Amino acid sequence: MPGIHITDIEAAINFWRGQKPSPDGIALAPELRALAEVYALMVYYREHEADEDSFPRAAYAAWKVWYDTQPDTPCIAICSTSQGDAQCKGCGRSFEEVQRWTEMTPGAKRQVWRRITLQGDAWRFNRYAERATGEPGEKR
Repeated sequence: MPGIHITDIEAAINFWRGQKPSPDGIALAPELRALAEVYALMVYYREHEADEDSFPRAAYAAWKVWYDTQPDTPCIAICSTSQGDAQCKGCGRSFEEVQRWTEMTPGAKRQVWRRITLQGDAWRFNRYAERATGEPGEKR
Protein backbone atom coordinates (compact mmCIF):
# COMPACT_ATOMS: atom_id res chain seq x y z
CA MET A 1 0.00 0.00 0.00
CA PRO A 2 1.36 3.44 -0.88
CA GLY A 3 1.98 5.63 2.08
CA ILE A 4 2.05 9.37 2.52
CA HIS A 5 5.31 10.35 4.17
CA ILE A 6 5.29 12.60 7.21
CA THR A 7 7.41 15.19 5.38
CA ASP A 8 4.65 15.54 2.79
CA ILE A 9 2.13 16.08 5.56
CA GLU A 10 4.41 18.74 7.07
CA ALA A 11 4.67 20.43 3.66
CA ALA A 12 0.89 20.35 3.27
CA ILE A 13 0.45 21.83 6.75
CA ASN A 14 2.86 24.65 5.92
CA PHE A 15 1.07 25.22 2.61
CA TRP A 16 -2.28 25.59 4.41
CA ARG A 17 -0.74 27.82 7.10
CA GLY A 18 0.13 30.19 4.28
CA GLN A 19 -3.24 29.84 2.59
CA LYS A 20 -5.39 30.19 5.71
CA PRO A 21 -3.42 31.70 8.58
CA SER A 22 -4.92 31.57 12.04
CA PRO A 23 -6.79 34.80 12.80
CA ASP A 24 -5.97 34.61 16.50
CA GLY A 25 -2.98 32.27 16.74
CA ILE A 26 -5.17 29.52 18.21
CA ALA A 27 -7.92 28.57 15.76
CA LEU A 28 -7.06 26.32 12.85
CA ALA A 29 -8.65 26.18 9.43
CA PRO A 30 -10.49 22.87 8.82
CA GLU A 31 -7.78 21.70 6.40
CA LEU A 32 -5.06 22.37 8.96
CA ARG A 33 -7.01 20.66 11.74
CA ALA A 34 -7.51 17.53 9.61
CA LEU A 35 -3.83 17.34 8.65
CA ALA A 36 -2.66 18.16 12.20
CA GLU A 37 -4.67 15.27 13.63
CA VAL A 38 -2.99 12.81 11.26
CA TYR A 39 0.42 14.37 11.92
CA ALA A 40 -0.04 14.16 15.71
CA LEU A 41 -0.99 10.48 15.53
CA MET A 42 2.01 9.74 13.34
CA VAL A 43 4.34 11.45 15.79
CA TYR A 44 2.71 9.71 18.76
CA TYR A 45 3.00 6.26 17.17
CA ARG A 46 6.41 7.06 15.63
CA GLU A 47 5.18 6.32 12.12
CA HIS A 48 6.94 7.72 9.06
CA GLU A 49 4.11 7.00 6.62
CA ALA A 50 0.33 6.95 6.75
CA ASP A 51 -1.50 4.50 4.52
CA GLU A 52 -3.00 6.37 1.58
CA ASP A 53 -6.08 4.12 1.42
CA SER A 54 -7.06 4.66 5.05
CA PHE A 55 -6.17 8.36 5.23
CA PRO A 56 -9.09 10.35 6.73
CA ARG A 57 -11.13 11.90 3.91
CA ALA A 58 -10.79 15.55 5.02
CA ALA A 59 -7.05 15.20 5.61
CA TYR A 60 -6.57 13.50 2.23
CA ALA A 61 -8.53 16.27 0.48
CA ALA A 62 -6.33 18.92 2.15
CA TRP A 63 -3.17 16.97 1.32
CA LYS A 64 -4.32 16.52 -2.29
CA VAL A 65 -4.74 20.30 -2.73
CA TRP A 66 -1.08 20.70 -1.70
CA TYR A 67 -0.06 17.72 -3.86
CA ASP A 68 -1.65 19.33 -6.92
CA THR A 69 0.74 22.29 -6.53
CA GLN A 70 3.76 19.98 -6.91
CA PRO A 71 5.31 18.88 -10.22
CA ASP A 72 3.58 15.72 -11.40
CA THR A 73 6.48 13.92 -13.02
CA PRO A 74 10.23 13.99 -12.47
CA CYS A 75 10.79 13.57 -16.22
CA ILE A 76 13.28 15.99 -17.81
CA ALA A 77 12.75 14.62 -21.35
CA ILE A 78 15.97 12.60 -21.34
CA CYS A 79 14.76 9.01 -20.96
CA SER A 80 17.42 6.34 -20.91
CA THR A 81 14.87 3.58 -20.17
CA SER A 82 13.85 3.88 -23.82
CA GLN A 83 17.45 2.90 -24.59
CA GLY A 84 17.23 -0.20 -22.40
CA ASP A 85 18.39 1.10 -19.00
CA ALA A 86 16.61 -0.43 -16.02
CA GLN A 87 16.75 2.96 -14.28
CA CYS A 88 16.45 6.26 -16.12
CA LYS A 89 19.58 8.39 -15.94
CA GLY A 90 17.48 11.51 -16.50
CA CYS A 91 14.86 11.22 -13.76
CA GLY A 92 15.94 8.24 -11.65
CA ARG A 93 12.75 6.21 -12.06
CA SER A 94 12.76 2.52 -12.91
CA PHE A 95 11.50 1.31 -16.28
CA GLU A 96 8.31 0.05 -14.61
CA GLU A 97 7.75 3.35 -12.80
CA VAL A 98 8.11 5.27 -16.07
CA GLN A 99 5.69 2.91 -17.82
CA ARG A 100 3.06 2.88 -15.05
CA TRP A 101 3.35 6.54 -13.96
CA THR A 102 -0.09 7.58 -15.22
CA GLU A 103 -1.70 4.67 -13.34
CA MET A 104 0.02 5.37 -10.03
CA THR A 105 -1.80 6.94 -7.09
CA PRO A 106 -0.61 10.29 -5.72
CA GLY A 107 0.88 8.50 -2.70
CA ALA A 108 2.80 6.07 -4.90
CA LYS A 109 4.11 8.94 -7.03
CA ARG A 110 5.28 10.79 -3.92
CA GLN A 111 7.11 7.64 -2.73
CA VAL A 112 9.01 7.57 -6.02
CA TRP A 113 9.73 11.31 -5.78
CA ARG A 114 11.06 10.85 -2.24
CA ARG A 115 13.33 7.97 -3.25
CA ILE A 116 14.83 9.69 -6.28
CA THR A 117 15.28 12.94 -4.36
CA LEU A 118 17.08 11.18 -1.51
CA GLN A 119 19.27 9.29 -3.98
CA GLY A 120 19.94 12.52 -5.86
CA ASP A 121 22.04 10.88 -8.55
CA ALA A 122 19.69 11.34 -11.52
CA TRP A 123 20.64 13.99 -14.04
CA ARG A 124 17.61 16.08 -13.01
CA PHE A 125 19.46 16.80 -9.76
CA ASN A 126 22.83 17.74 -11.23
CA ARG A 127 23.89 18.26 -14.84
CA TYR A 128 20.39 19.00 -16.17
CA ALA A 129 18.91 20.61 -13.07
CA GLU A 130 17.82 23.63 -15.10
CA ARG A 131 15.39 21.37 -16.99
CA ALA A 132 13.76 20.40 -13.72
CA THR A 133 12.82 23.99 -12.93
CA GLY A 134 9.83 25.29 -14.80
CA GLU A 135 7.79 28.43 -14.52
CA PRO A 136 5.97 28.83 -11.17
CA GLY A 137 2.83 26.76 -11.22
CA GLU A 138 3.94 24.82 -14.32
CA LYS A 139 3.25 21.10 -14.05
CA ARG A 140 5.68 18.68 -15.67
